[in-house]
Order: sequence, then C-alpha cells, then structure tokens
Amino acid sequence: MTPNDFYTENIKIFETQISALKKRIFALSMLRLFVFLAMAASVYFFFRNSQLILIALSVGFILFLLLVNQYSNLKNKLKYLNKIHQLNQLEIKVSNGDLSELENGNQYIFEGHHFNQDIDLFGEGSLFQIINRTATKNGQKQLAAWLNSNNIDQIKEKQKATQEIAEKANWRQNYTTIAALIESDVESDTITQWVRSYKAFTPNIFKWVPILFSILSFIGILCYWVGFINGYILLTWFLFGLGITGRYLKKTTDLYKITSKINDFFAQYAQLLLSIEKEEFECELLQNWGNSIKTSGINASERLNELAKEIDLLSNRNNMIFAPLANGFLLWDLRYTYRIEKWIKKFDNAMIDWFSIVEMFDAMNSFGNFGFNQKNYVYPTVQSDHKIQLEVKDIGHPLLDATKMVKNSIKVHNDDFFIVTGANMAGKSTFLRTIAINLVLANCGLPVCAESFAYRPIKLISSMRTSDSLLNDESYFFSELKRLKFIIEAIKKESYFIILDEILKGTNSKDKAEGSQKFIEKLVNSSATGLLATHDLSICAMEKKLPQIRNYYFEASIIKNELHFDYKIKKGVCQNMNASFLLHKMKII
Repeated sequence: MTPNDFYTENIKIFETQISALKKRIFALSMLRLFVFLAMAASVYFFFRNSQLILIALSVGFILFLLLVNQYSNLKNKLKYLNKIHQLNQLEIKVSNGDLSELENGNQYIFEGHHFNQDIDLFGEGSLFQIINRTATKNGQKQLAAWLNSNNIDQIKEKQKATQEIAEKANWRQNYTTIAALIESDVESDTITQWVRSYKAFTPNIFKWVPILFSILSFIGILCYWVGFINGYILLTWFLFGLGITGRYLKKTTDLYKITSKINDFFAQYAQLLLSIEKEEFECELLQNWGNSIKTSGINASERLNELAKEIDLLSNRNNMIFAPLANGFLLWDLRYTYRIEKWIKKFDNAMIDWFSIVEMFDAMNSFGNFGFNQKNYVYPTVQSDHKIQLEVKDIGHPLLDATKMVKNSIKVHNDDFFIVTGANMAGKSTFLRTIAINLVLANCGLPVCAESFAYRPIKLISSMRTSDSLLNDESYFFSELKRLKFIIEAIKKESYFIILDEILKGTNSKDKAEGSQKFIEKLVNSSATGLLATHDLSICAMEKKLPQIRNYYFEASIIKNELHFDYKIKKGVCQNMNASFLLHKMKII
C-alpha cells in the first residue's frame, strides 16, 4: 500500500464514522429534548401528587444528566474524528505539492549558523515545511533544533527510531490528533517557569487539619440534628471555618486562576503520556524515552491525572452554593490547595522531563511521517572505509518535483576538494544544495533522496547565500569575508564537509581569482573535504599542483539557437559559457 492509498482509505473510513456519529448526536439531542418535555409534562399531569412529581423529576434529572454526559463524550469524539480526518487530507495535499497549510519555520533561521541560511532548510517550500507535522509548539522547536543541530552521533540509533515510528502510522496519527486537540493557550515553557518559581503558602499542618476539621463538622451537624447543640454553636463553627479559609483566600484564588488555565493542558498531556506508555517500542532510543516517564514505578500519565483531578476538585469553589458550605465545614480550598502544592513540590522536576518526552515524540513523529511518505528514499549506510567520505548513486534534491528531477552520482574521498564549474543555470548550485540537504537528512537519521548513500558521518558547513547587512552596517564583501573566517575557525576544531558557492563575489575578477585560489589552498592544506562551485575557470588549474583537487563540471549546449542542459555532473572543466548568448537571446544587447 502506498502512502496515498493509506491516507485515501483513512479519509473514507473517517468520513463514514463522522457521518454515523453526527446521526447519533442528533438522536441524542432529540432524546434529551424528549426527557426535558417529559419532566415538564409530569409536573402538569401529576400536579396534585407531589410524591409522583418528585419521583418523575428525580428520574428525569438523572436521565438528563446521563444524556448530557454522553452527548459531551460524543462531541469530543467528533472533534477527534474531524481532526484526524483533516490530518489525512493534509497529507494528500502535501503529496500534490500544496504546502499552504504548513508553517515554514522562518523563525528558526539565524545568522552565524553553519548552514541553515544556505540550503532551504527553513522558509517557503523548505525541508522543514515538508517534514513538520508537530502539534505542539515545543515539539516544533525540538524538530527545528534537530534539523539545525549538525549532530553526527548515534546515526544508526536515530535511523532505527525513525524507521520504527514510520511503521506506526496509526499510532502516530492518533498521537498527533490528541496533541492538536489541546485548547489551552498556555505552553509547557510557561508552566515549567511557573512551577520552578512557585512558592507554597499552605503550612504542613494542613495535611491533616482539613480532615480533622471535616470530622468535627460532621459531628457538630449530627449533634445539631439530634438536638445536642443549638444553631448558634453550629453557625459559629461554620464562620470559624470560613475565617480560616478566608485568611488564605487571595493566594488560593491566585493559584486557582493559574491552575484552571492549565488543567486542560495537563489532561491532554496525560493522554499523550498514556499513549507512549501503552505502546511497545523495540528501538533502544525510543525505549529509553518511554522508560524515563515513570516515577517510582508509577506511570507519568497517572501522576499527571492525579494533579488534573485535584485541580478539578478545587474548581468546585466556583459553585455559589457548594463553595461557602464546603469551605465553612470542610476547609475545601485549603484541602486541595495543599494537595496541589505538595504535588508540585514532589514532581516539579519530573513534570518538566515528562513534557520534554511528549514534545520529543511529537517531533519524532514528524521524522517518522517523512520516512513513511518517502518510501522511495533510502537510509544511508555508515561507511567503514575511512578513505571514502561520501559515495552516492542517483542522488536528487528532495524539494524538487520527482518527475522532473535529474539525479547524479558522485564519490568523494577523504581530503578531496571538488571544483565544480559550469554555465549559468546548468545545475551547479542545485547540485551543491542537493548534497548539503541530503547530508542534513542523513545526520538526522532520516532517509535521503538517492538510490544509495554511503558516508562517514560528518558535520556540514557552507557559504552559499551571503548577503550584506544594513542592520550591522556591513557590505556584502565584508559579510562574505566574515563567513569565510567563520569556516576557517570552525575547521580548526572539527572536521566538516565544506560547501561553497561562488566565493568572493564582492570584488573584481582578478582579485577574486587570486583570493579564491589562496583560500582553497588553505582549505586543502587543512585536509578539508568539500565542494566549491565557480564560474572562474582559472581556479581549475589548481588540480595540476594539488592532488586533492578534482575538477567537475555541468555543461550547457546550444542546439538550433536554443540552450539545452542535461544537468549531469561530469569530470573535467566546463568549456561552454552562456551569458553572452542569453543576453542576445533575450534581446538585452
């Protein structure tokens, strides 16, 4: 079954379920109306018999509450089905090239990064936009951090995790749908900051004072009922209870205002944790994540549900009838405020870890979804031959239309530095970005757009889209020099695969040629490996004096007064340039 077949089948299934559920909801609405009318009718027909009216109203009220509860459950299920239906529709749209509903991740591009400004990692039509299916804000941040990380550790483990999550398509969709249904505007970062800075105000004696006070209240009410004490004594006791609660009223109200806003968040995250806890993972990385959400042998979902229930019970303070009685006789607010504060103190650090795991699975689901959708991609092989840095067959750019994509093969030995020349629009820059973006995918443990991809994991660094900075009052040339210095300083500390596109564009051709040759010579003497695209054919002469240099090119040919490109990389130096031809062709000159 192809990914599109899977999504199309799901859409049909969910549409059927949605239609049936809507009918049930309508029937339930009618039944609820019938019960209400029946209650009203009982009052009319049994007007002279108060006992029958009481029985009819009691039975009707219970039935009405049960129907309201079932109606609420069905409405929640309908929300779930609508959301997961939309999720499958989105995948069909994306497969047809429509990315309009997906965030582009522009906010994750920043200066000084090793490569993210150069290779369409973020932005409109970017790799991030194709991969991202996160449903939580921090899950999205985690996904962007992984793509930006340049991390080359545990490649095989990351691949196993992606492959396993990719195969759990139904689990992934269920998880993403639950996360997408979170209606709270509060993010986990805000909650963790509040938890870390929160200072408890209820004394430790309130562990037992509300219980003792409730017992004494029950005894007092019983004594009043049998006539042992009068109403004034009971009233005094009631006011005493209100006085104790009132002393902490402002702080209790402040706590409730915050917890009531985040209670839906807790309840939904508890469901996500439960989804992780119930799933069996084979990959060690995913198993470790799953095991980290247990505290003292008890699952995190249970712990988080405990807090949600305590907050729910505290919310009864909003009932105008219940609240005064419960606080006067049971010290209700203080009982549950104390419990909430003790929970926070006990599980504050663990809760932060739980949130992190939920959001890492949210991000990993995006990786898994990408792996599931790209059935024709391959997972890279980690190269054991230290002489070879990269060997790829039929590699293509994952952002290009697969039906029009021209693929290339290349083999880069350790310390090789390729000079790639070619005519305008012949495919040099696209090829460089093809290698770069697939290298990022490989380092993240994702499948790559190639028939085969063997490499020794290596970090990426690039300079392809340098621009001037008006904000910092920097010229284009100075910005470019800063970038090249950044690369030189970086390769002193670690090995990088270097990708450069037309360096030193901000100076004259002679200066550019001399400077480029000296810079390349410095890279080669530093045992650097990588690719450089240029229009300057004079640089190709370096192959004769430096054995690490390899010349490759993309050619353009003019046939019947028309330009033709095959977009295939070849060994050697480009012979045909096309700027003059294009100027004439477009009647510019």
